Amino acid sequence: TEVEVSTLWAIAGSFGGTIARHQAETALQTLNHTLEDRVAQRTVALSHSNAELSAAMRSLQATQSQLIHSEKMSSLGQLVAGIAHEINNPANFIHGNLNHVNNYTQDLQKLVRLYQAHYPTPDSEIQTLTDDLELDYVAKDLPKLVQSIRQGTERIRDIVLSLRNFSRLDEVGLKRTDVHEGIENTLMLLGNRLKETVTRPKIELIKAYEHIPVIDCYASQLNQVFMNILANAIDAIDGAAALATKKSEDTANQATPQSPQIAIQTFQKSEHIVIQITNNGLPISQKVSQYMFDPFFTTKPIGQGTGMGLAICYQTIVGLHRGILEYRPTADHKTAFLIEIPVTQAVKSATEPVAGP
Repeated sequence: TEVEVSTLWAIAGSFGGTIARHQAETALQTLNHTLEDRVAQRTVALSHSNAELSAAMRSLQATQSQLIHSEKMSSLGQLVAGIAHEINNPANFIHGNLNHVNNYTQDLQKLVRLYQAHYPTPDSEIQTLTDDLELDYVAKDLPKLVQSIRQGTERIRDIVLSLRNFSRLDEVGLKRTDVHEGIENTLMLLGNRLKETVTRPKIELIKAYEHIPVIDCYASQLNQVFMNILANAIDAIDGAAALATKKSEDTANQATPQSPQIAIQTFQKSEHIVIQITNNGLPISQKVSQYMFDPFFTTKPIGQGTGMGLAICYQTIVGLHRGILEYRPTADHKTAFLIEIPVTQAVKSATEPVAGP
């Protein structure tokens, strides 16, 4: 009948609509999943791109700072070598002639003593001049004066030798080097800063050198690491002394200042040598320790620090020498820097960059 046919068409239409809606919902879910997968892929790709960009930026900063440092050290090395050469010539001239001065002085004194022995009673004019010149005192003091001049020229020669060894301008690339010699040359150049000041006594050096082998290293760059770390140690000690002085003035209580010390320890660890430099100056806070090896990070006032010293040290030890540079606070609140370097090195470029810590 017509009623039955209409009913069947209505049922078929309803069923067909249900299937269509189900297909549409399935298609929409599939589309949503596809979009979510694409978004996730794009997010991962963007994250990788950001990580690569950050790594490239760090590498660029490291390369830039290394190139700046290399150029600076090259210019400084040439300047130091030139000054050392210019000082060395007159110093050697003076030192070499001191032997003749000493001999002439002794001969003249012998002649004066002979005159005094054969003419014990000089005329009044000679006696007056002898008294004015204090001849007896001059005869005793002149050899001492010559010896003092000799010691001074030897000191100049030692400083010049330290300057030349520190710059190592004539040694390019990896060389077999005595680390203890590099440390001693650096301490020689820093000798004036170790002396007593108005705020603190003389800094005591405590050396605990064990027998270590000569190592393959870039000597000039390694000496610069010693210079930076030791100079920072002296700055920390000076800062602690200034702070103690200020506290004493504020409280009107003259407390006994802490004896300033820098300890240098060396020893061999398997196929590496270890240098530990410890000072009892101002401690480094945990916050600062997280960024101390980053380029351009500094806690010093403007004009007193560039923030490149420890960053260059890190690149030199970790990147150039494939070693380890760590800061380790001690149990008694001292500051210790640990340097670990392999005894032998694979040949690599001195300007090869290294990412920051």
